[in-house]
Amino acid sequence: MNAVADWLRHFGDQAWTRNGRLGFWLIVVSCLTTIVVAALGPSTVTLNVGPANGSLLPPWFIPVEVGERIGLPLSEWVVVPVLWVGIILGAIGLVIAWRAVSDGWRPRIHRMFYLGVGLNLATAVVPPLTSADVLMYAAYGRLQHLGLNPYDITPAQIFRQAYDPVLVWTERPWQDTPSVYGPIASWSQWLANLLGGESMHDVVFWLQMMAVVPFIVICAVMIKLAHGDAALQTRSVLFTILNPLLIWSVVAGAHNEALTLVFAIIALWFVRKSAFVTGIFIGLAGAVKVSLVFYGLALVWGYRHDWRKVLQLGIGALIPIGVLYGVFAPQALLAAGRNTGYVSGGSWAPWFETALSWVIPQYSRSITGIVGWVGLFVIGWMLSRVLPWHAVPGARLPAERDPLTITVRTAVVLCTAWLVTSPYTLSWYDLIVWAPLALLVPNRLDWLMALRGVALSVAYVTGRTVGFSDGMVNVGSFLMRDVLSTAIQWFVLAALVHWFWTTNRTWPTASFVKNGLAQLAVTGRKDRAPALGSRR
Repeated sequence: MNAVADWLRHFGDQAWTRNGRLGFWLIVVSCLTTIVVAALGPSTVTLNVGPANGSLLPPWFIPVEVGERIGLPLSEWVVVPVLWVGIILGAIGLVIAWRAVSDGWRPRIHRMFYLGVGLNLATAVVPPLTSADVLMYAAYGRLQHLGLNPYDITPAQIFRQAYDPVLVWTERPWQDTPSVYGPIASWSQWLANLLGGESMHDVVFWLQMMAVVPFIVICAVMIKLAHGDAALQTRSVLFTILNPLLIWSVVAGAHNEALTLVFAIIALWFVRKSAFVTGIFIGLAGAVKVSLVFYGLALVWGYRHDWRKVLQLGIGALIPIGVLYGVFAPQALLAAGRNTGYVSGGSWAPWFETALSWVIPQYSRSITGIVGWVGLFVIGWMLSRVLPWHAVPGARLPAERDPLTITVRTAVVLCTAWLVTSPYTLSWYDLIVWAPLALLVPNRLDWLMALRGVALSVAYVTGRTVGFSDGMVNVGSFLMRDVLSTAIQWFVLAALVHWFWTTNRTWPTASFVKNGLAQLAVTGRKDRAPALGSRR
């Protein structure tokens, strides 16, 4: 590990690796690659969203009949490698840009933001790529539009019995799976169907807008949270709206991760203003996806020195949770449980489960899940020891006592630990770490998240289950996903352990826990310290 670090250190001494303008150009080229491939129309990597039928709404692309006359669609051996190269170039550009920022480069924030908005909107007005999840969002909304319950009825149960103009365009493998999303996500799917009518093309457009608009809002809030620190503001733009890995994973795939996170990020904005309002927004976040429980735990930890604020937070969160789950969608609260037990290709888990299956095949899946949960606590502890403390701008207390700083850092710890140890993990999940990570000073987790993200992104260029030849499946799915990506996920885990082992190898001994519990009761004068501003 030290040899790798030394090689990277010498490599990073070259001037071009800190050239911010070069980094920006690589990010732009990466995004334009995605946009052009999608605009060419349906292919093995670009979803077929059905005919526009005269609609002027996006997604815009070369019509199939026109494409056939000019030699489209392109071969999978062209579009897949092109996207691989585009993703890798974008990741390199991201690393170069943030290294330039760490080296003192300060581009104009507004220009960066508007560039990001333009790239994201351009990505959102062409067809989605590689993941057919957005078609399933449309299908669940269609079921609601038909008066059916997507938590009980699957799309396949309907379209196998009769033709449906929306459901017919869905793809495997989730056609027989009920919805696992919270009530707000389900309402967004219903609204997209209401606006899009009986055209999958138009429904997908509205779902794309429900992905890209929250994504833009998240970045805007992050810039505001970093106000007063030009380096953190630049970092916030790079880690969110100009992050090519997120543009690819979240926006190009029209995933609902941004809709999930936007309420939690707004909650961060209110942490220093009102614990009750913070609770309202974190409750709304939980009503999109229950995975936002990690942000809820981070908020509790941030307020832990003041039980009144913890109580206000809890009451605020219970209001939307109780109303939305308890009254409108009680089944949705348990729906996410259907995702437990899955193992995704490209994560750390396939190798481990395969090895176990040779010894105890009947228990290999359940043991893998248990190891993942244990790993979450172990990696979470290690990260809590090594992640740097840096007061979020505007703090009036030391970083270790400021509720917003504590919340942001704890969210990074918990969410990162969950992402890297979960047997089922995908690149678009990483948004929940990239956003709060922007408010920390540069650290090793930056490049580890980039490495993890580029591996999973490349692995799922061939994520669709239709259209690929056996040769591409062997290269794209087996080599890139099951071998290369999984190896990189193991490397990321090893790097986190090495970071802990060589930096702050502190274990949760009995005395450590006792002292920590004693400190929870410390309130009052310590919390009324004079304004400190940002500290490094």
